[in-house]
Amino acid sequence: MEKLTDKYLWKALKEGDLNAFSVLFEKFYPLLHSYGLKISKSTVVTEDTLQDFFLYVYEHRENLSDLDVIAPYLFTSYKRFLLKVMKKNEKFKHTDFSNEEFVDIQFTAEEVITNQETAVFKNRNLSQLLNKLPSRQREAVFLKYYSGLKAKEIAEIMGINYQSVINTLFKAIKSLKEEISIIKLFN
Repeated sequence: MEKLTDKYLWKALKEGDLNAFSVLFEKFYPLLHSYGLKISKSTVVTEDTLQDFFLYVYEHRENLSDLDVIAPYLFTSYKRFLLKVMKKNEKFKHTDFSNEEFVDIQFTAEEVITNQETAVFKNRNLSQLLNKLPSRQREAVFLKYYSGLKAKEIAEIMGINYQSVINTLFKAIKSLKEEISIIKLFN
């Protein structure tokens, strides 16, 4: 069932097919977990909300819109779901949620080292360079290179247009290249 199109998988889920739900869960859980962890910075909160989110999706499957591509819907919906839970959680009372579109993603050295896309840079300080980027650029880079999403999907998730995603990614890559060039000059 893994080679099914998103459209067919979503339709089967909406009809209550548990196999479709299982495929959906297995396909998107790791990606959403990684994204949720970047937002909440808490494994417990991420895992709890992710399980609740998937349960919510299944329980409300009959009310879901038809989709051709699943990822943007799940990322967007899960981000809203997670932020809503975090707003209610005492631990996050100090966090400003006035702009729900704002996500402050930070990269760890392990993520940079294990991701094949970043092997080109061959720089131990890449996580520091990534974290210097503005938050919107970090989110776009994370969704593109660490979650494997397309620019169109990222546009839906971030609530911006396609060209803005392309521009944001271009600026991020340009900035990283400039920083790396400066580091190479002094090494």
